[in-house]
Amino acid sequence: MLFNSFDFLMFLPITFGLYWLLSKKSLRAQNTFLLLASYFFYSLWDWRFLFLIIASTIVDYLVGIQIQKSAGNRNLQRTWLWASVIFNISLLGFFKYYNFFAESFMDMFELFGYTIKSTWTLSIVLPVGISFYTFQTMSYSLDIYYKRVEPTKDFLSFATYVAFFPQLVAGPIERASNLLSQITNKRNFNYDQTVAGLKLILWGLFKKMVIADGIAPIVDDIFANYHSYPASTLVLGVTLFSFQVYGDFSGYSDIAIGTAKMFGIELMSNFKFPNFSRNVAEYWQRWHVSLSTWFRHYVYIPLGGSRVSKLKSVRNICIIFLVSGFWHGANWTFIFWGAFHALAYIPVFLMGRNTIYKNNVVAENNGFPSLTEIGQLVLTFSIVTFSRIFFRSESLTDSFQFIRRVFANFEYLPYEHPQGYRMIDYFVLLALFVLYEYRIRRDERNPFKFKSKIIRFTIYSLVLFLILLFYDSGFDRSFIYFQF
Repeated sequence: MLFNSFDFLMFLPITFGLYWLLSKKSLRAQNTFLLLASYFFYSLWDWRFLFLIIASTIVDYLVGIQIQKSAGNRNLQRTWLWASVIFNISLLGFFKYYNFFAESFMDMFELFGYTIKSTWTLSIVLPVGISFYTFQTMSYSLDIYYKRVEPTKDFLSFATYVAFFPQLVAGPIERASNLLSQITNKRNFNYDQTVAGLKLILWGLFKKMVIADGIAPIVDDIFANYHSYPASTLVLGVTLFSFQVYGDFSGYSDIAIGTAKMFGIELMSNFKFPNFSRNVAEYWQRWHVSLSTWFRHYVYIPLGGSRVSKLKSVRNICIIFLVSGFWHGANWTFIFWGAFHALAYIPVFLMGRNTIYKNNVVAENNGFPSLTEIGQLVLTFSIVTFSRIFFRSESLTDSFQFIRRVFANFEYLPYEHPQGYRMIDYFVLLALFVLYEYRIRRDERNPFKFKSKIIRFTIYSLVLFLILLFYDSGFDRSFIYFQF
């Protein structure tokens, strides 16, 4: 079920109403309903893959209990932890990466003149959200092993934690210390929290349906026909893709966080205005925060993090970005994308500037950024946008040919979309969007933070009008991160 579909428009108010009616009975009744609603939500994609979620839930629930029972025997605890890791990685590896490894294996042999039949590959359907919920259940076992949380013996609450529908298919990737602790405690209806959730949903739909889906046909046309367009159009295409993928994924996160608020649950922030980052390190502190912190806590720090020598720290950074790239998809383009970000991050790290912007925003105490900050913003956005050539291209060949056409013979020609879209409309829309996000850059949880009720009502009306205006192209268009 898509957040931007009529199905969800019907599902949400019905589920919301029944959920709060049941809250008067008991926490168990509330969680039972929430779990069934989450399974129904997911089953509308393919009910057969529910068995994967349930299997992952059962394995990590039992592993968590066994790790606690094995207290005092670190080797046995480690064995149980590896059981969780191997199970989840095997699940993810088969459905997401089997064909990638099979095809890479065949390509390697072809380099030496041997041909292997393509019967090695399988027709595998990628279960929606598998990259997210396997990481979420695995983090539970890891946190118990590292004594960050206590295992729960309430299977119903744990299953609800794994399958919680707002963030099930594309995050944020939650930790048990935040989400499970809320599910095991009774929630009471809070009017202000519900209103705040509705505001985030409205803003998320705007980013998805107006920004991301509005420019998607232009991006699709340019990348599909990049051989036919001049360099100026290719630069336009990848720049617009940066806004598309941001609007698409951060829009999903806003809707997920807003929906969770309506059910009395607070999810972690996943996007903190990454387009206003002053270097690549700050960008990764603001982009897909739940994944970045997951890799930091469960891979980077166990490898030694930054507490080891500079050389080993650089190694750890490379590992993190390569694994992050591979997590995004079974394609060499994503591995190159991760490698590119590692190369961009390492100089910032070596200069000791990877944490200087961690607790502040651009122009923290000023209305406008300085010339230095403007230069930093433009440079960071350009680096990130360039990397998205790899992220968006179908193959490495397409990526490098795209880049070659940009730099080999730069030529400017105005872009004309086959269906006659007026580019000036999109430029004005994106310019206003950037300025508006700059205005609210200090608080990603409150996109309509204005004292004047008239101003708020005007913005609500304008946002809703634009959503309805883009209705035809926006409704039922899938989210980009569902493929991961």
